[in-house]
Amino acid sequence: MKPESIEPFFATLKAANPQPASELEYTNVFELLAAVLLSAQATDAGVNKATRRLFPRANSPQKMLALGLPALTEAIRTIGLYRNKAKNLHETCRLLIERHGGEVPRDRAALEALPGVGRKTANVVLNVAFGEPTLAVDTHVFRVANRTGLAPGRNPLEVEQRLLARVPAAYLADAHHWLILHGRYVCTARSPRCGDCAVARWCDWFRTRPAV
Repeated sequence: MKPESIEPFFATLKAANPQPASELEYTNVFELLAAVLLSAQATDAGVNKATRRLFPRANSPQKMLALGLPALTEAIRTIGLYRNKAKNLHETCRLLIERHGGEVPRDRAALEALPGVGRKTANVVLNVAFGEPTLAVDTHVFRVANRTGLAPGRNPLEVEQRLLARVPAAYLADAHHWLILHGRYVCTARSPRCGDCAVARWCDWFRTRPAV
């Protein structure tokens, strides 16, 4: 994607969705952290279905730790990899209490030191909960960044670094959401909906694809 195309690309996404938000359901920072941890290799809808039952019972590290691992495991059994996720979340609760007074830290290294919390999860929490100008690169963001030519890269970290270098500061806070939603609903993996795409004119793949 040409440098001069990036501003109108994001301006168009913003005009269509001025206040994008995560589709994960949460009411506090701990719930956000837990939901993102549980969302790995799972759909937001599937996570929300489980957390609607879980969070009213345990919406803090203290309450979730008190709930116990067996009950936590049972509560999220509809989510993929639920046994391992339950262990990670349970241990994360213990460490949040032990190391951070029961609060979710506003620090990348501290977040990534928690079980089941990698760079992507830390980026989501830093961006959504604390307003940090970070970009979490999931499969949707990775695909959109490469397909459009916005920030091509061989791996998520490379794409993240190129996005941070190319996304205008005015759009950085919400870029993560716009790219995820665009990848989820328009720039889909198998059959991208180019005919419905408001930003197709700036997309490298659209402009260079073979005529049908």
